[in-house]
Amino acid sequence: MGYRNLEECIIDLEKHGHLIRITEEVDPVLEMAAIHLKVYEAGGPALLFEKVKGSKYRAVSNLFGTVERSKFIFRDTWDSSQDVIALRSNPMKALKQPFKYVGTGLAARRALPLKKSGGLPSGFEEVNISDLPQIKCWPMDGGAFVTLPQVYSEDPDKPGIMNSNLGMYRIQLSGNEYVMDKEVGVHYQIHRGIGIHQSHAVKRGEPLKVSVFIGGPPAHTLSAVMPLPEGLPEMTFAGLLAGRHFRYSYVDGYCISSDADFVITGEIYPDETKPEGPFGDHLGYYSLTHPFPVMRVHKVYAKQGAIYPFTVVGRPPQEDTAFGELIHELTGGAVKSEVPGVKEVHAVDAAGVHPLLLAIGSERYTPYQTLKQPAEILTIANRILGTGQLSLAKYLFITAEEDQPVSTHNIADFLTYILQRMDLSRDIHFQTNTTIDTLDYSGTGINSGSKVVFAAVGEPKRTLCTEVPGIFTGVQGFGPAALVMPGVVALQAPAFTDYTAAEAEIGHLATDIAQQGPLDSCPMIVLCDDSRFLSASLGNFLWATFTRSNPSHDIHGVNSRTLHKHWSCDNVIIDARMKPHSAPPLIPDPAVEERVQRMFASGGSLSALKR
Repeated sequence: MGYRNLEECIIDLEKHGHLIRITEEVDPVLEMAAIHLKVYEAGGPALLFEKVKGSKYRAVSNLFGTVERSKFIFRDTWDSSQDVIALRSNPMKALKQPFKYVGTGLAARRALPLKKSGGLPSGFEEVNISDLPQIKCWPMDGGAFVTLPQVYSEDPDKPGIMNSNLGMYRIQLSGNEYVMDKEVGVHYQIHRGIGIHQSHAVKRGEPLKVSVFIGGPPAHTLSAVMPLPEGLPEMTFAGLLAGRHFRYSYVDGYCISSDADFVITGEIYPDETKPEGPFGDHLGYYSLTHPFPVMRVHKVYAKQGAIYPFTVVGRPPQEDTAFGELIHELTGGAVKSEVPGVKEVHAVDAAGVHPLLLAIGSERYTPYQTLKQPAEILTIANRILGTGQLSLAKYLFITAEEDQPVSTHNIADFLTYILQRMDLSRDIHFQTNTTIDTLDYSGTGINSGSKVVFAAVGEPKRTLCTEVPGIFTGVQGFGPAALVMPGVVALQAPAFTDYTAAEAEIGHLATDIAQQGPLDSCPMIVLCDDSRFLSASLGNFLWATFTRSNPSHDIHGVNSRTLHKHWSCDNVIIDARMKPHSAPPLIPDPAVEERVQRMFASGGSLSALKR
């Protein structure tokens, strides 16, 4: 039933052909990340780095690199975990199908954390931060980071493991102003449980005790990123998915995971921050340097034979994409109970997750009306944008499934469905001066930007163009144009300078189109730096369009107007050019790329994956 530790998982994966050992010494500065990225792209196995330069500890990556491998890891506990989550979301299921759920009681019992006496677990020794593998993933990263941390905190007002929070908040081990072995950076974003705990500690005038677990059973790692139903703590889910109680003890007042490979303990003091970052992040850009809490290190522990797990994030898809798919499969049903009327919600990984959300709701308000327009789905949209991490969404496209089946996971067809039906004079709804994802630099400042809802129901209102309309060959100062998908055209534009100039440029473009129009078959025009790149694949379109635009500032329109404070237009123009405030995209170091080819050459550990 599951693994007791990370070593058991690695042995099992190797036995079944899911893991390769790398016996050559590898530099943790850029090289390990470059190797990981190439193997992930090739759909390759998990990697055990046996000789990490500068550290005596081994490191493992790409454990969750495919959904198939992840499900293999959790094969003994997957179904029972799904059943318990389903019961938390909908207890009536157990009454309707009692024999199906008879085993969930046993599974749930294993979910209860188990406190161990005796302080520090046997086999643990005290070490330093500098003893850990100092892995730096991207050239402009500010230092070494823990990329798969399990950051544990308890509510100072209600201490105890059942009122704890476990989250994957990145930890900066070195660089910037951090004093090596004495301080680490803790980067947590808005809508995170640790923030509530720290605010309670601040009110009490005391530091927040934090433990950072690294490694342990893979179930513990996945638990740190799970958006769980209310009342199901991460530590209980860790035991549930591991098929084994989460074992812990306390040392000097800090929680210690008995099964972790490493544990960093320390305190976050009120109003104490230091510059954290840059860090190559999962949107495909660097998150830049900002003040974030600094943790004063108390003690660091490592178990005998400890293994250091890590991942590399960047422009999606990456290994964390598998996390997203696992989370959706495990908890997708919970969203339906949390937001009444919703049928599907899909945070689009190719667009960096939070920038783009697709949803299907219900339209039951006025079934007696022949002419349909968004009503209930607007209520659902507001609920979605007010629910947990879904509230970080920037673009929300929502419809109601009616006669024609539609799925949010067939992205091109879903967007086509919306664009065919959207009334551009009625169905665009903005929220300005609000919160967006901390890692999204398209807005007006950190955590600050806008949102837009595109809603559509009913019969199709237009036939979408399937080639570039001739109008675009005649617009001055712009071009070339390229078709992205039906109804969406990418139009190359001059380099962005500032918003005053952009207003003037796009105003001339809109006037030019209006004079040659109408252009009903093309409801969406995307201005970009390179139309060939943006139109080359659906992934390029999703990534560049929705990570590089702030709805309030970057959505314009042909014949745009405002009536009773509602904005509308004939054709939507999204300015997805890179802006002066945009974060730089992630670009590998060419010298490192060339250097790691030795691993894939004949005789190298990864020669079977030649590139």
